[in-house]
Amino acid sequence: MRALLSVYDKSGIAELAAALHELGVDLVSSGGTARVIAEAGIPVTDVADLTGFPAMLGHRVVTLHPRIHGGILADRRDPDHLRDLEAHSLDLIDMVVGNLYPFTDDPSIDLIDIGGPTLLRAAAKNHEYVTVLVDPADYPVVLDELRQAGTTSAGLRQRLARKAFGHTAAYDAQIANWFTGDETRGEGEEPASFHLALEKISDLRYGENPHQAGAHYRITGTPSWWDGVEQLGGVAMSYLNIFDADAAWALVHDLGQGDDRTACAIIKHANPCGAAVADTMAKAYADAYACDSRSAFGGVVACNKPIDSATAAEIEAAAQADVIIAPGYGHGVVERLASKRKNTRILKAPAPVPPTTSVRQLSDSFLIQQAHRFGATPDDWQVVTDRQPTTDERADAELAWRVCGHVSSNAIVLVRDGVAWGIGAGQQNRVEAGQLATQKADSRAKGGACASDAFFPFPDGLEAAASAGAAVVIQPGGSVRDDEVIEAANRLGLAMIFTGERQFRH
Repeated sequence: MRALLSVYDKSGIAELAAALHELGVDLVSSGGTARVIAEAGIPVTDVADLTGFPAMLGHRVVTLHPRIHGGILADRRDPDHLRDLEAHSLDLIDMVVGNLYPFTDDPSIDLIDIGGPTLLRAAAKNHEYVTVLVDPADYPVVLDELRQAGTTSAGLRQRLARKAFGHTAAYDAQIANWFTGDETRGEGEEPASFHLALEKISDLRYGENPHQAGAHYRITGTPSWWDGVEQLGGVAMSYLNIFDADAAWALVHDLGQGDDRTACAIIKHANPCGAAVADTMAKAYADAYACDSRSAFGGVVACNKPIDSATAAEIEAAAQADVIIAPGYGHGVVERLASKRKNTRILKAPAPVPPTTSVRQLSDSFLIQQAHRFGATPDDWQVVTDRQPTTDERADAELAWRVCGHVSSNAIVLVRDGVAWGIGAGQQNRVEAGQLATQKADSRAKGGACASDAFFPFPDGLEAAASAGAAVVIQPGGSVRDDEVIEAANRLGLAMIFTGERQFRH
C-alpha cells in the first residue's frame, strides 16, 4: 500500500505518518509535509524521486505528473488501465492525504493551488479504490479500519470522498468570490454567479418545527462569532433559539452602539417585544421587560454588558426566558439563574459580526442583497417641520429609528426616555401597525418619538402617531404626499425628521 501526503494543516500528520509506516504503508510526500515526516524519523520518498522531475516554476508544478495521477486514477478492474500501468511502470497509490491553504486568509494569484485540488479530486473520483483524507479529525477512524481489516471500507471511502469534494468546492468558491470583488461592474450590478460553501457547526434537535430536520452552518473556512459562544447552562439550543438569539444580539449591539451605552433587548419570534437603554443593566432589563411583559415569556434576553446580581434579581422576578445572552456574568450569577430557570439557555458570547450580504431562499431560487445597515447618520437627517425637536426628543427619535430597523414591516415604534414602549410589527398597513404600537405603549410614550420604517403615504398615519402622544416623528420621507404629511405635522404641533432612508424588513 502506498500513501501520498501533502497538507497545509499539519496537525497530526507526523503521528498519522508514523502509524501508516508501522502498518507497512510506503509514504510519498514533498515540501513542508515531507520535512515534518522526515524530521520525525519516518522514512518518506520525495515526489521528485518518484516522478523524476524536481518541483519547478516556483513550486507551481510538483505533483502534476502521470506517475502520480496514473497511480491514483487507475480503474483496477479495467484491463486497459492495468496494461497502461505496466507499460509505463506506474505504481498504484492507495491513499491521498491533503488539505488546502485557507485562501481567504491572504488571497492572491500565487496562493491559488492547482496541484492540491487536483490530487484530492482525483482520489475522490476513484474512491472505490483510493482513500482520500482532508480532515485530521478523520485520521483515527481510517487507522482503526486499517488495523482491523488491512483496508478501509467502501462506506468510509465514499464519505471521505464527499468531504474531499466539499473541501475543494469551498476552496474554489473562495477564489471565485475573490475574483468577483475585483470585477468591474456598474453601480448596483451584482455578479453573474454567487458561490456559497457551508460547513456544519452543529446538528439541531429539529428545525423550525419538530417534523423538520435542522442544523447550524457557517461559511466554510470563515470563522463565525457563534464559534466563540459558550453555553453555561440550560438545555440544548434549538433552531428558533439560535435564530432569535442572533436577532437579539444584533439589536442590542446596535442599540448600545458598541460599548457606549448599556442596552437590553428582548426578542420573540425574531421581533423585539422590548428594548431599552439605561444607566445600569438592571434598569435596562426592567424597562425592556416592562415594554411587553406578556410577549416576553419564552423570549430571548440580550444584554450588551455583563449581567450582575442586580440584573439577575430582575430576571428572576420576571417571566421565563428561553435564552439569555450576554458578554459575561458576575460572580455566582450563572449558578443563580440556572437554579431558578433550569431550562433557560445561558450564553456567553463575543460581539456579533455584521454580515455584508443577505441571502434568502425562495421556493427554488434565491434573493441576494447587501445586508441591512444604517447608512444615513443623524447628521444626514432633515427636520422638515416648523417645530424643531428638543434634545431629548431627538435622542428618543434616534433610538426609535434603530429599533425600527429590526422590526418586521410594516413597523411602528414608540419610544420615550430610552424605552421602546410600543412596537407594532408585521402589519399589512401602517395605520394598524401604529394602532398596535399605541395599544402596547398604553400612554407610556406620550411626549416621546414615533418611528416608521417607511414613509407615511397619507396623513392618517401621522395623525395616529399624534393620538399616541408622540412629540416627534421620524420617517424616511419620499412620498408623493410628503407636503400633505408635513402640513398635518405642523397643524398638530409635531416635529418631524426625514432620514432619507427606508428600512423595510420582510
